[in-house]
Amino acid sequence: MSFPANAIEPRQAGLAELIAASSLEMSPRELHRAGEVAALLPADTCIYIPSLPGLPLARTLEAVAAIRAAGLDPVPHVSARRILDRVEFASFLKRAVEEHGVHRVMLIGGDESAPKGPYADSLQVLEEGVLAKCGVREIGVAGYPEGHPQISSSALQAAFRRKIELAKTQNLGLYVVTQFSFAPARVVEYCSELARTAPSIPVYVGIAGPTDPVALARYAQRCGVSASLRALRTLGTGIARLVTHTDPREHVLAVARYSAARESSNVAGIHLYSFGGAVRTAGWMRDLLSA
Repeated sequence: MSFPANAIEPRQAGLAELIAASSLEMSPRELHRAGEVAALLPADTCIYIPSLPGLPLARTLEAVAAIRAAGLDPVPHVSARRILDRVEFASFLKRAVEEHGVHRVMLIGGDESAPKGPYADSLQVLEEGVLAKCGVREIGVAGYPEGHPQISSSALQAAFRRKIELAKTQNLGLYVVTQFSFAPARVVEYCSELARTAPSIPVYVGIAGPTDPVALARYAQRCGVSASLRALRTLGTGIARLVTHTDPREHVLAVARYSAARESSNVAGIHLYSFGGAVRTAGWMRDLLSA
């Protein structure tokens, strides 16, 4: 997609708005640095708490409490296939909502090869109605600009439509958080398609935060987005360096240009994956806002 020269000023305004509406992922292993992260970000910035293999819900609740105590807005991941027990899960949700002000969760299936408990996928959790019953008011669902490595495009689309229906029935707000990609053009194409098929659904574009290129490639392989990296590497080492550099500004700018070029944009903000570097990513966000 190309953008006219006179879109420079709107693009700059869009960039500031997107960063101001950003969220950040922070591993439970970094809880001791919650205060440092809070000092770098606006109050009540959404901090997503990823679900880690073997991490008990009690530990996730500790992370929720620490993030809220630091003046930030905790958003725990609900990984369906990692839920061990329905009663324990409902208790976790109620405590997170009532004691720590959680009002949204990120609902995902999880990358377990087989369910650890009663839920095979995120749809089952939503169909059961436990989120709304426990006081959750809004859910994030995953979007895949490069597709899913194990789920067909048609199955993803059908599940997405069903989630929209269920959320509406249960009076839950719903928005999309995309997986990160090394190819901004693919993200823009994905957002454009979503704006056509589901114009009322806000999108938070997932972007890899400032990360060492080697570490970034490793995470990409785990997350199933290495296809775009392999394709770009065939164009030369210069392109490979461009998409794996430690500053994601160009990716954010691509999204801001897309948003500024539309009369009504479906992009609500940016979601930054920190890959264990929450303080570094928060500092990058602060510096970009200051600039």
